[in-house]
Amino acid sequence: SESLPWPFYTPPSKIDVRGLDTAYRRGGEGEPVLFLHGAGLTQRWLPFYEKAAEHVDFIVPEHPGFGDTDMPEWLDGFDDVVLHYADLLDALGLDRVHVVGHSFGGWIAAEFAVFFPERIKSLQLIAPAGLKGADLHDPYRQEGYEALERVYNGRADEFPDYIEEGDPVEALVQGYKEITARARLAWQPRHDRKLPRRLGRVQAPTQVLLPQEDRVLDVDVSAKYAEYIPGATVSVIESDGVPTSHVPFVQAPDVLATTVTHFVAANSEA
Repeated sequence: SESLPWPFYTPPSKIDVRGLDTAYRRGGEGEPVLFLHGAGLTQRWLPFYEKAAEHVDFIVPEHPGFGDTDMPEWLDGFDDVVLHYADLLDALGLDRVHVVGHSFGGWIAAEFAVFFPERIKSLQLIAPAGLKGADLHDPYRQEGYEALERVYNGRADEFPDYIEEGDPVEALVQGYKEITARARLAWQPRHDRKLPRRLGRVQAPTQVLLPQEDRVLDVDVSAKYAEYIPGATVSVIESDGVPTSHVPFVQAPDVLATTVTHFVAANSEA
């Protein structure tokens, strides 16, 4: 373990998904929970994941073009990613799962729930992107220090284990790869104008989980998911210490994991 490149890094498992060598990390047992990550903090098994895995089968794949998953030439839009995740579930032998998505991954989770509602037992969106007006800043026009300031509410130095990314050159290359993949999916527009109407197709119990202070996305816009999805609720993830930011699993990993896994348990067949 002394040779790990940075805190929380773990080597991934790989599975062939229709020709794409897809990286994922998995722990725990019980109800299968598919976690779709945001636009960063890849190549890791975070404390939030570890806590969730104490209660469920927690599966964290890396999107095409992110983390340890290669950038496929066919990646061109959200439909490609949605179909990829249907194929991933098939490859893993999973028919129906609980889906949790954070930020950019929350947007992907919502799209997946729209097109494959029958495959979702429950849906949880953590500070989700994807709706018009959500972005408080242009994610493609900000310096690295600006992004850190916004993601961690000016307290990035208090969470060094989440900032460290190993070799600086490799981290730069990795970051470029991931923002390129993100741009292929959401360069223009930065939202899905069809999504509000389509969210009425979501059949699964749904909750939207918001941080106390989000400087990346407008929390009022993220909360609108609950207006569009029938029966959805909204909760705020609070921390005893530093108020939760756009990455509430950093400031309150145990609280978030408990909230997520309780919702899974409440919406699992006996």
